[in-house]
Amino acid sequence: MFSAETTALLRAVLEEVCEKIPVSEVGARTHVASKILEAAAQGQLSTDALRKVGRKALNPPTMWR
Repeated sequence: MFSAETTALLRAVLEEVCEKIPVSEVGARTHVASKILEAAAQGQLSTDALRKVGRKALNPPTMWR
């Protein structure tokens, strides 16, 4: 479990990364959140690293397109 400070950081990054995704897009937001949580659990706690992970989660590999 993360500290209150870390939880606030994770939420802020999630909201920033998903700012253009409608709240109704639960699947996309959940996917981004899970990737951000995975990164944090592995010790990636800098804002920049978490943003990068979140943005990457929004951009599937080109072979998916």
